[in-house]
Amino acid sequence: MPQHKSAAKRVRQSETRKIRNRAARSKMRTLMKKLHTTEDAAQASEMLPEVKSYLDRMASKNIIHSNKAAHYKSQLEKHVNSLG
Repeated sequence: MPQHKSAAKRVRQSETRKIRNRAARSKMRTLMKKLHTTEDAAQASEMLPEVKSYLDRMASKNIIHSNKAAHYKSQLEKHVNSLG
C-alpha cells in the first residue's frame, strides 16, 4: 500500500499505462500475424506500410525497442518479397 500521495498516483498511472501498452502490443502482434500468414502478394504489399508504420509508432512510444521494431520490419519485408 502506498504511503504517500505521489506513490498512490504513480500506482494509478502505472496501471493505466500497463493496460494501454498491453492493448497496443496485442494489436501489433495481430497486425504482424495477419501479414505473415497472408499468401497473396498484392494484399501483403498493401498491408506492409501500415504494419511498418505501427511498429515505428510502438518504438517511438518506447513500448518496444527501436532495434526490435527494425528487426520485425526486416523480417516482414523479407516475407513480402518472397511472395512475389
